[in-house]
Amino acid sequence: MQNAFSPATRSGRRALLFPLCLVLFEFAVYIANDMIQPGMMAVIETFNAGREWVPTSMTAYLAGGMVLQWLLGPLSDRRGRRPVMLAGVLFFIAACLGILLVNTIEQFIALRFLQGFGLCFIGAVGYATIQESYEESVCIKITALMANVALIAPLLGPLGGSLIVRFASWQVMFILFAAVAAIALAGLWRAMPETASRIGEPLSPAGLWQDYKKVLTNRQFIYGAMAIGLACLPLLSWLAQSPVILMGEEGLTPVEYGMLQMPIFGALIIGNLTLARLSGGRTVDRLIKLGVAPIIGGLTVAAAATLWSPHAYLWMTAGLSLYAFGIGIANAGLYRLTLFSSSMSKGTVSAAVGMLNMVVYTLGIELAKVLYEQGGSGLFNLFNLLSVLGWYALVRVFIRRRASTLTSLPTAAH
Repeated sequence: MQNAFSPATRSGRRALLFPLCLVLFEFAVYIANDMIQPGMMAVIETFNAGREWVPTSMTAYLAGGMVLQWLLGPLSDRRGRRPVMLAGVLFFIAACLGILLVNTIEQFIALRFLQGFGLCFIGAVGYATIQESYEESVCIKITALMANVALIAPLLGPLGGSLIVRFASWQVMFILFAAVAAIALAGLWRAMPETASRIGEPLSPAGLWQDYKKVLTNRQFIYGAMAIGLACLPLLSWLAQSPVILMGEEGLTPVEYGMLQMPIFGALIIGNLTLARLSGGRTVDRLIKLGVAPIIGGLTVAAAATLWSPHAYLWMTAGLSLYAFGIGIANAGLYRLTLFSSSMSKGTVSAAVGMLNMVVYTLGIELAKVLYEQGGSGLFNLFNLLSVLGWYALVRVFIRRRASTLTSLPTAAH
């Protein structure tokens, strides 16, 4: 068995290059989702398809981000993080270029599903490596700052996609995604460390079953993982449905649509910067609790405004912005605590988090679409509010059980 890589053995420049290139690939994968959403109206025109395919593009992408999670985490534990990650980046590049050859909306959605595989590699392999390379407070600060770079995708993606569709074809976007991922591939090949600690162990169905059984029967882990999914669901359902709400129903132009995304994702960046600033002086539990009021308060504003007036999209944007600020503060710490709530190797644990999250996202986005079609923006935002109320309930249980466990450790030692 090979020993885990020690980050202390790397030079400072190379140590910095790895997270930068990882977040560049993350940016490429995210922008492949965020930039194409305003372009989906042009896509369905190209293939003479109906508007119902617009949110389905995101659903297919997120579903692709779920199907390989179960394998990639354990595989990278035993075969190494580096080779698995590099293969994933190559596959993403090929899927982006392959979409240039499609002739029907069904083929387009199928390639979106394959592109979504890139999401699997980020969480199950890339971020597992980050979590293994740094201690808790430093890791939270690094991931918060990395998130800001990745969040340029949803911040600028809708506006950039709107401009590309206005002056060029939507196919240009996928060439751009492939080019950014290729730059990330070169940097990861040069600088990504190997942190897997189980290299050389056999990978068998029985071994996978035992690993996942240990993780998924851990109630503390389940509470944390499901809470992460419910916390982020309103943001993703908004990304999926907002082209229909703002451009289809409210009649906004693609550029106006892109501009209205900026306060939401700008607030998310500010929340992450706030987290990076506060992470050294407060406990992780306290940082999570600081996000509760803006998360619940923001979605309460959005739901109340749109239930009162279905066309109150500016109030909805304001409420979602406040919610996004809270997510920026709370989510990185919750992810860290959830990952280390299980003693299993972090590739497997990270993959399990990703799988549970993607189930929540995929089912939740489709349910949000149905509720919007049945009840408009009011019902859509009420569903989002109920999602974060579920998050709050799970977080309370998660923190209480964690405090109880930590309190009992000295007693157990005796």
